[in-house]
Amino acid sequence: MVFQSVEYLLFLAAVLAVYFVLPGKGQNAFLVLASYLFYGWVHPWYVGLIVSVTLVDWVCARGMEDSASPRRKRMFFALALTVNLAVLGAFKYFGFFVGNVTALLSAIGMMPAPILLKIALPAGISFFTFQSVSYAVDVFQGRTRACRSLVDYAAFVCFFPQLVAGPIERAAHMIPQYQRQRFADWGMFRAGGLQFLWGLFQKVAIADNAALLADRVFSLGDPSFPILWGGVIAFGVQIYADFSGYTAMARGSARLLGIELCANFRHPYLSQSPPEFWRRWHMSLSTWFRDYVYIPLGGSRAGGLFWARNLFLTFLLSGLWHGAEWNYVVWGAYHGALVVIWPWLASRLSVLKPSAPDSFSLTGLGRMALTFGLMNLGWLCFREHSLAMLWKDLCLSPFAASAAEWRMGVALGLEALLFGFPLLVLHPLLERLGWLEPGRCGGHESWRWTVAQGLAAGACLYGAVALRCEVGADFIYFQF
Repeated sequence: MVFQSVEYLLFLAAVLAVYFVLPGKGQNAFLVLASYLFYGWVHPWYVGLIVSVTLVDWVCARGMEDSASPRRKRMFFALALTVNLAVLGAFKYFGFFVGNVTALLSAIGMMPAPILLKIALPAGISFFTFQSVSYAVDVFQGRTRACRSLVDYAAFVCFFPQLVAGPIERAAHMIPQYQRQRFADWGMFRAGGLQFLWGLFQKVAIADNAALLADRVFSLGDPSFPILWGGVIAFGVQIYADFSGYTAMARGSARLLGIELCANFRHPYLSQSPPEFWRRWHMSLSTWFRDYVYIPLGGSRAGGLFWARNLFLTFLLSGLWHGAEWNYVVWGAYHGALVVIWPWLASRLSVLKPSAPDSFSLTGLGRMALTFGLMNLGWLCFREHSLAMLWKDLCLSPFAASAAEWRMGVALGLEALLFGFPLLVLHPLLERLGWLEPGRCGGHESWRWTVAQGLAAGACLYGAVALRCEVGADFIYFQF
C-alpha cells in the first residue's frame, strides 16, 4: 500500500473515522492493528517478523531496566542487539555475503556448490531495525526508560506512516506521544492535510517525471558524456523529490493522527559544502549514525587520523546500510572521503569556506553549484549498480560528444531542473521570505493565513493532478 494510491487514502480515512472516538489505550491498540494491516497488505508474513522483533526488544528492554545484576543487564542488551542485527543481516546481506564468498573461492580455483537461496527483503527492514537498535542502546545506557506497555512500544515500532521509509525516530520522542490521549484538532488536520498534499505533489509531479528522464538515459547502452550527466541530474532531482515527498506525506499522515514526526530534510541542495549537505539530507539517518556509530568509535575526540578513520568508517557503513551491493559501498566511501578532505581543502582555499547558511552571495551560489555537482557524482555511484558500467561512465570524455548530443544533454538537465523548480527554488524562497510562517500574514491564525493555506493546498492538488506522470513508480527508499 503506497501513499499515492486510492487504497491508502481510503485506509487513512477509515482509520481516522475510528481513531478519535477511542480512549488513549484504545487508540494505541487500534493504531497497532491498523499498522499491521498496512504492513501486511501485500505480504502478510511480514507481520510475523515485525511482531517477533517487537516482542524480543520489549522483553529485553524491561529486563535491562529491572536487572539488579550488570551481567544480566548486558545479557539482555546483547540478546536485543543480536536479534535485530541477525534479522537485518539474514534478510538483507545473506545473498551479498554468499555471492561474494563464492566468487572469491572460484577465483582461487575452488568450485563451491552454489547456494540457491533467495530471501525476499521485507519492506522497511533497515528502518524499523535501526529504530529498535537505538531503543535498546538508549535503555541500556540509561538515556530513556523502558516502555512498560507492550501496546505503546508496538505502536512505536510499527507506526504505519513512518514504518516503511522513516524518518528513523527515537523512543524518547515518540513513546511519550503514545502515552497521552490524542484529540481531533482542526489546526492539526489543516497542517497535516497541506503537508500530505505537498508531499503528493513532490512525488507524482516532480519525482516521477524526473524518473522518466533518468530511466531513459540509464537504459541506454552507451550514452555520451552530456546525455549521461543530464540523466544524473534528473536522478538527483528524482531521489530528493521522491524521498522528501514520502517524508512530507508520512509527517502529514502522522499529524492527522495527532503525532509529530521529526523533520528529515532541510533544503539540502542549498548546501555550500558536502559536510553541510549531510547535516541537511536524511537527517534522521545521519544523526543515527552520528550517535550510534561515529561517537562510539571515538568521534572527533582523538583528532587527526583517528577522526578521519571514524568519519570514513561511518560513511562506509552508511553506504552499506542502503543496500547489499558494491555500488553502495563505493558511494559511501566516496562521501566519506569527500567529508574527510573538505575541511583540509577549505583551510587552504578560502573560496571554499562557507558563509552564513542559505547565503545567496555570488560566492555562496558558486559553492552551492560545486556541492550540487559533487553530490550528483555521488548519485551516479548510487544509481549505477554495475561497477563495470560505473567505471565506463566515469571514463567518458566530454570532448567525444557531438554538438547535437551536448544540446540534448543540456536540455535533459534543464528539463529535470524545471520539474524540480518548486522544490529546489520556490519552496526555499517562500520559506526564506517568511511567507510560510503564520505570523507573517497578520496574526498566528489570521484569515489571511487560512486563505493562504487553502490556496497552497489547492495549488498542490491541482499540480499533482495536472502534472502527474502517467508512469508512476514506487518510492526509492522502499527497497532499503
